[in-house]
Amino acid sequence: MTKVNAVQRGRPVGAAEGRILTTPVGLAFPRDVTFESWEQAGQRISRIVSSSAWYLGDWLVFGQDKYTDRYRRAVEAVGLDYQTLRNYAWISRKFEPSRRRSGLPFQHHAEVAALPPAQQDEWLDRAEREGWSRTVLRQALRESRDPGSKVFRAVMPRVSAASEVVDRWRRAAMAADADFEAWIVAALDRAADRDLELVSVPPPAVSAAPADRERERGRGLVGLPAVRPAS
Repeated sequence: MTKVNAVQRGRPVGAAEGRILTTPVGLAFPRDVTFESWEQAGQRISRIVSSSAWYLGDWLVFGQDKYTDRYRRAVEAVGLDYQTLRNYAWISRKFEPSRRRSGLPFQHHAEVAALPPAQQDEWLDRAEREGWSRTVLRQALRESRDPGSKVFRAVMPRVSAASEVVDRWRRAAMAADADFEAWIVAALDRAADRDLELVSVPPPAVSAAPADRERERGRGLVGLPAVRPAS
């Protein structure tokens, strides 16, 4: 039987009877795979993904420490994204192997990586004990910062943007029938969820110097008011 015929008949090429096989470009499922087998495969893949983040983080940490002047060339040679690896390495440095929880995914560790070690352990212990998902852990962390409220509220710093960009944002808010400031908060939150999908990002760099901000104003940029989440 040719490869084309096998695909046309709905039998993934390379799939042995009753077994899900891996290939360099995906999974090959047998026709008679059971729900239990499919579910177990997902659990195994999840563990592999979590472990691979630790592997890559440890790999870069070792290279940074031992091959200070050469590790960047190795990263480029193997075709890995340096920024992603940098995030993995930052979290790996926060947790030596003895403090990593095998029962929790890498993402749980990423959520608490910015905390002091004692608090990291406290939150990870609780997440493991209570079976929290990453989303539940993140919400609990938010609430812990403001015990009197379900949502931690803060005032954003002023943000500068070109006037035409601000006008575009306002039109988008009007199209969504939303308050302008509430629309900005929602848009930023969606962007944060997207960028934090894999890992938490290390603390941001120092903000621009006053002279830089003056140059921005000279280019016709306008300042947005401080944004507060809608009550």
